[in-house]
Amino acid sequence: MLNRTTLWVACLAVCLAAVNSGCRQGPSRVYPPAINASAAGKEAIAMFDTNKDQKLDGAELDKCPGLKSAAARLDPTGMGITAEMITARIKVWQDSRLGRTVFSCRVMRNGQPVPGVDVKLVPEKFLGPNMLVASGKTSEQGMAMLSVPVKEREGPGVPPGFYRVEITSPTIKIPVTYNTQTILGQEIANGVGTLQPPTYDLRF
Repeated sequence: MLNRTTLWVACLAVCLAAVNSGCRQGPSRVYPPAINASAAGKEAIAMFDTNKDQKLDGAELDKCPGLKSAAARLDPTGMGITAEMITARIKVWQDSRLGRTVFSCRVMRNGQPVPGVDVKLVPEKFLGPNMLVASGKTSEQGMAMLSVPVKEREGPGVPPGFYRVEITSPTIKIPVTYNTQTILGQEIANGVGTLQPPTYDLRF
């Protein structure tokens, strides 16, 4: 009986060691980039508030497509986006504790899928230096899966943020309004931009 008990304990120890080893080899938790929410709100106003009324609207938001894409969520009354609204929205991301989320999109040109183009999500600068660019390339169906650079034991995906969408191609001359002077923006957040892949339909 003692020998059987000893054998059972030894087998259990081996199994636990294997489980622990597997856990150590799996992906670790990914935390979102550190953003100073209050500073980001103030910096956005400083960068884009050309008429100095302490809010962003109209042509000011055209210069900040990442924010413009989220205007209805930040400013449902349409009175203009304030620093406090931006700060509050960033805190919503932070409270969700979402580190990264799967994000895909479709690129169309005049209603037809565009394969082989490069898509980037470039963080709005007021979010600070810790945000990374996410990138991907479209398939034959015009679909692209985007991710920031992945380190060892990290899963792919995109952190919450306000992003400028930049689309380029090695073979197609895409207008600057879709890349260096893009009018396309995207908010990534818990339940935003992830439930249904957005479509960017290029018109040229």
